[in-house]
Amino acid sequence: MNISNLNIEQIRRDFPILSREIFGKPLVYFDNAATTQKPLCVLNKIEEVYSTINANIHRGVHHLSQLATESHENARRTVQQYINAASPAEIVFTRGTTEAINLVASSFCRSQCKPGDEILITTMEHHANIVPWQIQSDIFGVELKVAPITEDGELRIEALEEQISSKTRLISVAHVSNVLGTVNDVEKIVQLAHSYNIPVLIDAAQSVQHLKTDVQALDCDFLVFSSHKMYGPAGIGVLYGKEAWLDRLPPYQGGGEMIAHVSFAKTTFNELPFKFEAGTPDYVGSTALGEAIRYIEKIGLDNIRAYEEHLLYYATEKLLQIEGVKLIGNARRKSSVISFLVGEIHPYDMGMLLDRLGFALRTGHHCAQPLMEFFGIEGTLRASFAFYNTEEEIDRLAEAIVRVKGMFNA
Repeated sequence: MNISNLNIEQIRRDFPILSREIFGKPLVYFDNAATTQKPLCVLNKIEEVYSTINANIHRGVHHLSQLATESHENARRTVQQYINAASPAEIVFTRGTTEAINLVASSFCRSQCKPGDEILITTMEHHANIVPWQIQSDIFGVELKVAPITEDGELRIEALEEQISSKTRLISVAHVSNVLGTVNDVEKIVQLAHSYNIPVLIDAAQSVQHLKTDVQALDCDFLVFSSHKMYGPAGIGVLYGKEAWLDRLPPYQGGGEMIAHVSFAKTTFNELPFKFEAGTPDYVGSTALGEAIRYIEKIGLDNIRAYEEHLLYYATEKLLQIEGVKLIGNARRKSSVISFLVGEIHPYDMGMLLDRLGFALRTGHHCAQPLMEFFGIEGTLRASFAFYNTEEEIDRLAEAIVRVKGMFNA
């Protein structure tokens, strides 16, 4: 695998936090599935907006408001091009993946479902793709059905098809599991669903920063992701929806910006995408997200994928050489996530000691408790990689695990 296209040393200099120390040890940041670090260009863009063009958007005729509005809408077009949506009107800014799923769950169930109708998800979903549907179940009486996975952490698509019934109204599935790293065959899932005239929502929170995403080629009906997991700021995310679907769905929230005309007798709603963007939007966050996307595109998603696949393979080989390490999730197609256990050591204990050695890993159930129940465990350690990580950091992690393991065996 050719990974020579990336200058990792130069890339790391773009991320100031990577040069700091934790408890006197150089930081090794392996918690990228939770949130990524931010390059200088994104940090500088946030400061630039607040310092030079800060003003509320869409509502002012003065120069600063016009500049801020242009910056915000340029970011929308940047997102549109990044995922190849047909129109900027199909890009709705939200607070993140979680709010985007809640938006679809609320608006879709309110307008498209009746009691007894079914929403189909999978065993490997993040809580953000479980709980919103359960809330709608309580409100509207829809039923949540769950497609099974294998012991290797792969979705059983034939079993998913068996779950489809005349009452299935929507299928919502993660592109990449935040715990297992499994890359689901979303192309096949969309084709299958559409053969039954069922729309599909893709949770792309763990994929859009690693894999090329073309919503028109994929033909998904909805797709959601977060800025903070793709080197942008926290507090902003994206809902992509086919224009025909967004037109059909009612607004999620009411307030300013999402209206065309308000009277005490009746309110009419704004055109897309503003119908779903109530209140003052995070125009600073959107602008910084656009900058993060340009940074990713400068490096190149093909280069990123090749290098991260190399890191995943390298780390897998290193960890499996340590006696007692058990990997959770062995799908044939994986993204840059490894969940694992070390003997009988509780992942919290291992994680806390690794933290003292400078390693930022995630421990626990990773907001996927039903998945943990499937594997019969309380939680795991999780190492998740980005293009600024290195083989040397993985070597250090392996050495640290052996060291901590020795403390428990002493």
